[in-house]
Amino acid sequence: MAEIKKITKVANLFNPIYGIRPAKDRARDIIAPPYDVLNSQEARELVEGKPWSFLHVSKPEVDFPCGVDVYSDAVYQKASDNFKKMLDEGVLIRDEKPCFYAYRLQMGEHIQTGLVVGAGIEDYDANRIKKHEFTRPVKEEDRAKQIRFVKAQTGPGIIAYKQIAEVNEIIKRKTAEEPEFSVEGMGGVIHTLWVLDDEKDINTIVESFEKQEAVYIADGHHRSAAASRVRKYMLESRGADHTGTEPYNSYLAVAFPVNEMKIWDYNRVVKDLNGLSSDEFMAKLKESFEVKEFEGRAKPTVNREYGMYLNGKWYMLKPIVPTPSKEDDPVLSLDISVLSDLVLDKILGIKDLRKSDRIDFVGGIRGLEGLEKRVNSGEMKIAFAVYPTSIEELIAVADDNQVMPPKSTWFEPKLADGMVSNPLL
Repeated sequence: MAEIKKITKVANLFNPIYGIRPAKDRARDIIAPPYDVLNSQEARELVEGKPWSFLHVSKPEVDFPCGVDVYSDAVYQKASDNFKKMLDEGVLIRDEKPCFYAYRLQMGEHIQTGLVVGAGIEDYDANRIKKHEFTRPVKEEDRAKQIRFVKAQTGPGIIAYKQIAEVNEIIKRKTAEEPEFSVEGMGGVIHTLWVLDDEKDINTIVESFEKQEAVYIADGHHRSAAASRVRKYMLESRGADHTGTEPYNSYLAVAFPVNEMKIWDYNRVVKDLNGLSSDEFMAKLKESFEVKEFEGRAKPTVNREYGMYLNGKWYMLKPIVPTPSKEDDPVLSLDISVLSDLVLDKILGIKDLRKSDRIDFVGGIRGLEGLEKRVNSGEMKIAFAVYPTSIEELIAVADDNQVMPPKSTWFEPKLADGMVSNPLL
């Protein structure tokens, strides 16, 4: 089948890629949790007895003694060597033509199915692929170096898009077929992959997304920014050899329809009461909130409900003062923003969530028992449970060209690293 040149141009929002993926019978040996959900010690424990785990690429410090500088060139070079070895040994294979891939995640009863794509970096730079978070340069540079050394993008970002009937139909038809592989990853999540290599389907997908005004980064802002950095580097280094059709003009992402995505709560724990006694804190809190002691764990079930755990007791909080509406401001109206304004800042004196060492964040996948554990241990003094930010709220913030407060969204289930990678050339 002829190469599909017209759809590999940099102008496309979503492009097929020359995917590098596990050989059909090796996926179980390879796929690994995302690099940023594990620390180095956890990764070392997971790779024991697993020479082909993708953690040898995404967290290559596992192949060095403890204490190694994870940002050293030697560590990035080891990632490159490990990736090349997987290709040379046939554990990983590269598709001979650009394809899309259907990727299904199943965690318990929850199922979501998306497309592995090459997202156009020019569209990212132009904010057609819309952002909702700030990034940190040091984290961008880490991922950019990993991409440059490995010569591939190995960690996908997550993009949300509004449903497209033609694309849904292709995915539905393809996923009725036998998959390339289906394996269980961390936390019992099932990861399933199909290869979409039909020329007509590929063109329909490309053309359908070209009609979209915007899509939205859900997770992976640093991966996206790093890929943009690498493209600039490649343009400068290749000069006249750049044609605009190279794989590095797109970045690796998995795009899901918004109606299938699940955002969990992202909760807060604080080390102290800002010099206040518990009684003084409660008195100040009651100036802005109705405070009721709660039997059992106080899990918010609607917007503007907040669970609070203090001194071994749970409370449910509801504001009794006016709070911003979505029409007023899509950021200030978020539940996490209201909590920050009325409690974290006004009472506890935490002005900058990014810089304060008095606050930490706990993903909702850990449950409210995770909050209790942090407080009961004495590490933290107080915990707050928040109602999850919705995908609609995320889109409203991005459409308004604003950014969310730190740790606003926790997406679960997580993608696996090693399912599909995107080579630079």
